[in-house]
Amino acid sequence: MYHPISLFIGLRYLRGRSGDRFSRFVSYMSTAGITIGVMALVTALSVMNGFESQLKERILGVLPHAVVSQHDGKTPMTESAPPFVQAMSSESEPEPIVRGEAVIQSSAQLTAGYLIGIEPKKGDPISNHLIAGRLSSLQAGDYNVFLGHSLARSLKVSIGDKVRLMVTNATQFTPLGRIPSQRNFTVSGIFNTGSDVDGQLMIVNMTDASKLMRFPKYTVSGWRVFFSDPFMVTDFADQPMPDGWEWSDWREQRGELFQAVKMEKNMMGLMLGLIVGVAAFNIISALIMVVMEKQSEVAILKTQGMTQSQVMTIFMVQGASSGVIGAIVGGAAGVILSLNLNAILESAGVALFSFGGHLPILIDSMQILLVVVLAIALSLAATLYPSYRASSVKPAEALRYE
Repeated sequence: MYHPISLFIGLRYLRGRSGDRFSRFVSYMSTAGITIGVMALVTALSVMNGFESQLKERILGVLPHAVVSQHDGKTPMTESAPPFVQAMSSESEPEPIVRGEAVIQSSAQLTAGYLIGIEPKKGDPISNHLIAGRLSSLQAGDYNVFLGHSLARSLKVSIGDKVRLMVTNATQFTPLGRIPSQRNFTVSGIFNTGSDVDGQLMIVNMTDASKLMRFPKYTVSGWRVFFSDPFMVTDFADQPMPDGWEWSDWREQRGELFQAVKMEKNMMGLMLGLIVGVAAFNIISALIMVVMEKQSEVAILKTQGMTQSQVMTIFMVQGASSGVIGAIVGGAAGVILSLNLNAILESAGVALFSFGGHLPILIDSMQILLVVVLAIALSLAATLYPSYRASSVKPAEALRYE
């Protein structure tokens, strides 16, 4: 079977002789360093991707992805959304929504939260997180409310209890003067998203919310837009709106949280990437030792007609082989470790109750491929200087004392 001479000699040097034990040891350590670094990087990125996906599902699954409304925050409700709003909503038809800040009071506690008024229908995102009650109980005029389980616990209320909702932005005249608009509601449902939204969000019927906020009849806050991926809001946020309309999305309330998660993932990737970089550049020291040992052999090869580029290829093959083996084995080991991480932690007795009983894992094949390719490229770059040193060997000087 035909092999290019540079490839054949480079792979032969990779195995080394019994007398080259130290240089082989350094080479093996470089390969092991790249393997461990790539494995750790793949595992860490898979866990961070899982956390990001879980936050996206739990928080942005119940909060509106985006709301298109008129500038005064009061939008006349029509049978269907304007055509330009329908063109934005890729997941389902836009729905009218009423929203605003509100204060909720029980017999035990008073706290502020975020009020959303919806028109209950089958398949509404909140129905996936209900742990008590039925979505159909949110009927207009019944003045029922759904609370997050953290909020219900802090208020010390359960299904059937009465709470008072107050909206400070809307006021009403009484014999005692102007006071916030308020109304008693009955707790008819409790939901659990597994996020901090459970301590703030209150969901009522859209008509009841409009009355509480003193909206004119057939008036809502805006049109709720749904996306298959909540991060798609960036594609529409900068698009010009028709006169009198404005755009708002989830980033106004939760943008800082997801930016922090993204920054943490990037910093973790950078730190583990530096480990891979240090391991890759250990190849330089290993190759320089090989070059020093092989000077006479390189000189003989050059006297037999081997060109500088062929000599460089020999040592690039030898050095890059460590990177290729380490990156591929590390990538595969990282995927295996990620898939079995929860089982390993459970067998080690690590409690994960704060994460819902298990770590969320999301493996991104393109991300793993990018990590492996970059590790190989970094290893290849580390071979350039030693390979150039080897190609610059002058046969007359190298063989003078042989």
